[in-house]
Amino acid sequence: MTAAPDFISSLEAKVAEQLKAQRVGYLLGAGSSYLDAAGYPLAFELWDLIKNRITDAQKRAEIQAKLDGGATGIEHALDLLDDGGAMDTPYRHLVTAAIADLFLPKSPSLDVHIEFVRRLSQREDPCVKVFNLNYDPLLERAAEAARVRVADGFLGVEYAFFDPAVFEERVGRIRGTHKGRQFDETVKPIHLLKLHGSLGWYECPQRGVRRCAYGSALPGNTKRLMVPPQRRKATDTMLPPYAALWSTFRGCLGLNANNPVNRLACFGYGLTDEHVNTVIETALARTDFTLLIFTKALSDTAWNRWSVKTNTVVVTEARCSLKGTIGPGHADLWRFEKLCKEI
Repeated sequence: MTAAPDFISSLEAKVAEQLKAQRVGYLLGAGSSYLDAAGYPLAFELWDLIKNRITDAQKRAEIQAKLDGGATGIEHALDLLDDGGAMDTPYRHLVTAAIADLFLPKSPSLDVHIEFVRRLSQREDPCVKVFNLNYDPLLERAAEAARVRVADGFLGVEYAFFDPAVFEERVGRIRGTHKGRQFDETVKPIHLLKLHGSLGWYECPQRGVRRCAYGSALPGNTKRLMVPPQRRKATDTMLPPYAALWSTFRGCLGLNANNPVNRLACFGYGLTDEHVNTVIETALARTDFTLLIFTKALSDTAWNRWSVKTNTVVVTEARCSLKGTIGPGHADLWRFEKLCKEI
C-alpha cells in the first residue's frame, strides 16, 4: 500500500501509543549496545574484530569459510560447524574466548541504559520482560548504578547459581487488614533474559551453571556460556540455562496465562536470527499481538518478510512500514537513544 502524506506523523503516533501501552516486552539486539560506536560492536562487525584473536589457524579458516559461503553471522557459522553431538565443538569455545577478550576491557557510558531501566522500573506492568541477544553487561551495570532491581535468573554473590524459579517469584510483604492477611507487591524487578548467554556466565562440571563478576577471570576447568548451540541432534531440548530462558521467551510470546506479552518492541535487532524469528512469527498469529521493529537498517530479505504484516510496525532510517503500509524512513526514531525516552 502507498503511504498517505501524513505517514510519518501517523507512524510516530502509533509508536508512542504502543510503547506506552500495557504488556510490552522488549527484545534487544546489538544496535542497542552500539552507542554510536562508543559501546559494543554490531553483529556484522564482530568477526573481523575477533578473528585475529583465534590462534588456531585451521579452525579460524573453517569458520571464515562458512561465513564466506553464506552464513548470516558467527552464530550461524558455528551452528553449521556443529557436529550435532551431545558436547560442544572446539570452534564455539575459541569464539567465546575471543569475544570475551574483546569485550572485557570495554567500559562504555551507562547513561542511555540507565534511562532505559529507570523508565521500565516505573511502569505499572508487573515484572517487565527484557529479552536480550547481547553478551555485554550494559543493562546489569546500568540497573546497579540506578539502584533498579533486575532478576536475571541468578542468585548468590561471588559465584551466583542459576535458578529459573526466580522468574516466578514475587517480592512483597504480608499485612493484616480487616479482610485478613493480604499480600502487597512492593518491588517489581525487571526480568532480564539473556537468550544467548553473557559475559560472566559459565558452566562448572561440579557446580553447574554459574555467574561471576563480569570482569573476573573464570575458575579453572569451566566454559563460558555465550553463543549457545542451536543445532543439537543428540538432545531434544537445549541445555541449562538456555532451556529455561527460551521456554520463558516462547511462553511470554505465546498464550502464557500468567502474563503474556501483547507487544514486542525490538530495539537494534536486524531480524537475522531465525531461531528468534520463528518464535516471533508464531506470536504474530495471535490477534492481540503487535510487533515493533526499530533498527537502522534491514536487509531486503528481512524487510520483504516483515514489512507486509498487518500487525507489525517497522522503523528504519531508509524506509518504514505501518501495519503493511510502506512509507519513507525516519531520521531518528529507530535509535535506541531516542526510544529510551519514549517508553
